[in-house]
Amino acid sequence: MKMIGREAEQKILADYYESSRPEFVAVYGRRRVGKTFLIREFFKNDFFFYVSGLAKSNAAEQLDNFNEALIAYGADAEMVSRNWQAAFRNLKGLIQQSRSTDRKVIFLDELPWFDTPKSKFLSAFEHFWNEFASSRPDILLIVCGSATSWIIKNLINDRGGLHNRLTGHLSLEPFSLRECEAYYKEAGIVMTRYSIAEAYMIFGGIPYYLSLMKRNLSLPQNVDAMCFAKNAELRMEFARLYSSLFVHSELHIAIVRALAEHASGVTRDELARILGLSDGGGFTKTLGELEQCGFIRLK
Repeated sequence: MKMIGREAEQKILADYYESSRPEFVAVYGRRRVGKTFLIREFFKNDFFFYVSGLAKSNAAEQLDNFNEALIAYGADAEMVSRNWQAAFRNLKGLIQQSRSTDRKVIFLDELPWFDTPKSKFLSAFEHFWNEFASSRPDILLIVCGSATSWIIKNLINDRGGLHNRLTGHLSLEPFSLRECEAYYKEAGIVMTRYSIAEAYMIFGGIPYYLSLMKRNLSLPQNVDAMCFAKNAELRMEFARLYSSLFVHSELHIAIVRALAEHASGVTRDELARILGLSDGGGFTKTLGELEQCGFIRLK
């Protein structure tokens, strides 16, 4: 299926690709919003190097995955990476052995998943960019992740080795109503604008959810099949969504559930009282993460 919408985002990616300087770009947004699809489709999967982090895997498994990707893209199979410093050193060697002067697009998908406890991934990644890649005008480094709070904390607002190192960042938002209508048309799903608006209120503009809609079912039938049937694809989506975004998601979920019972909103003090919490730093941090991921609005 061809790409729907995303005209502004494609223009931004084109500008980074055509730049004559090294570029380090973070693409982020909530789970299922189409980040990977956008990047892979825009570049037609023509990457100098591509690898995606593994969900809920340990450091050894992440390194094995990275090693396999290096070999697939031409690295020496004998150059085994036993830690992240070695892994990025081998990626550096792969780049240096290339004689091409063309733009080298390096895409590290689901970057936060690589950063397992005590793995020292982030320090090795920082060193790779600061010591090597940032001086290579042929490199376009794109990193992506659904864990928006991790991207913002460790890349966009970092105060350590990656402070002010990003040359750009792109927040991918859900489809608009217009883009949803275009998607349904391209997919051959016949819906009135009233039904499109109803679907939007249920699923938002999340492309993955739209992709689950069946042409031969009405909207109520699709909702039942997707959300309530015995093996419904989205039956456990609520829990999966929050656990994929936040390391400790219990408070995030509690806040969202509490707000769902107050359609007109509540004050910060009221919310803390409802949850039986003190209005402290942890509460503030969690509210900020929910706002950054687009789940709540703070006024």
